Amino acid sequence: MEEAIKNFPKQFAWTPIIENKNKWKIFEGYVLAGMGGSHLQGDIFQTAVPGFNLSVHQDYGLPSWPLKVLKNYLLIASSYSGNTEETISAFEEAITKGISAAVLATGGKLLELAKQRGVPYIQIPDTGIQPRSALGFTFLALAKMAGREDIIQDAAKLAADLNIEEARVKGEKLAEILRGKVPVVYASPKNYSLAYNWKIKFNETGKIPAFYNLFSELNHNEMTGFDIVETTKSLSEKFHFIFLKDEQDHFQIQKRMEITKKLYTERDLKVEIVPLEGETVLQKIFSSLIIADWASYYLALFYGAEPEQVPMVEEFKKLIS
Repeated sequence: MEEAIKNFPKQFAWTPIIENKNKWKIFEGYVLAGMGGSHLQGDIFQTAVPGFNLSVHQDYGLPSWPLKVLKNYLLIASSYSGNTEETISAFEEAITKGISAAVLATGGKLLELAKQRGVPYIQIPDTGIQPRSALGFTFLALAKMAGREDIIQDAAKLAADLNIEEARVKGEKLAEILRGKVPVVYASPKNYSLAYNWKIKFNETGKIPAFYNLFSELNHNEMTGFDIVETTKSLSEKFHFIFLKDEQDHFQIQKRMEITKKLYTERDLKVEIVPLEGETVLQKIFSSLIIADWASYYLALFYGAEPEQVPMVEEFKKLIS
C-alpha cells in the first residue's frame, strides 16, 4: 500500500485509449455504473466538473428512468476487476434494452463482453493495486469516455504537481491524533465525494469504522445526536470530527463550519480542520485524498491491520457466489 500511495501521481501520466472508437460518440449525458472503488471516479468527476451531465448508479440493472430518457445516455460500466456482478447486470440490461453502453475495466468478464458486443471500452492498466488506489487511472478513463479532453490535459499536470511527501507528513500527524477514535468526516455538498472517499479509505485501508455527512443538512439533525448529557457522554467520546474546509464553499457553509466546531468543542468533542489546498480544483481534490491515504495507512499500522487487502469483502464474495 505504501508503494501504491507513493506512485499514485504517476497514474496521471497514462494516456487512455478508447477501443472500438468507431462505435463511440459524444452523448447528451452519461451514467457511470459501478460499485466500491469502481464508482469513485464518477463521484470525483461530479465535484471536479460541476454541472456535467453525469449520474452515478450503484445497483443491479439500470436506473429507474424512463427508457426514452436512458436512450439519450451512454451507460459506462465500470468494474476494476471486470467481474462485479451488479455492474455486469447493468451492462447486460443496457444491451438488452438497446441503450448505448461502454466499459472501463482491467479485464474479466466485463471486458470480454465489451469485445464480444463490439462496444467502446478502455482497458485500465492492471498494476496489481486495489481499485480504490487506481483512482487516477479510472478518472482519466472516465474523462476520455465522456469526451472531456480538457479535463485529461488538466489532470496530466498532477503527475508533477502532487506532493506525496508533504501529504505524508500531514497524514501521519492526523493518524496520531485519530488513534483510538472513530473518524467522522464533514464537508460541503459540492465536496461530498471527498468526504465519502475519506470515509472509504479509513474503512478499507485503516480497517476502522468511519462515517461522513454534509453541511448544512447535518445542522438540522445529526449534530443534535452530539448534544451530550452525562448519560450519553460515553457514546460520543470515541468520535473525532474532520472538517474538510474549502475557501470556495458558500460563505454560509463556511460560517456553519465555524459555529459547528464551536458547539462541538464546547461539548468536549474533538474537531480537526483539514483545508483543501492547491492552485487548481484537481490539485485540491487529489492532494486531500492523498492525505487521507496516508492517514488511513498509518492508522492500519498502528492497529496492526493489513492496509492493502480487503479480506472481509473477498469472504463476502465467496459466500454470495
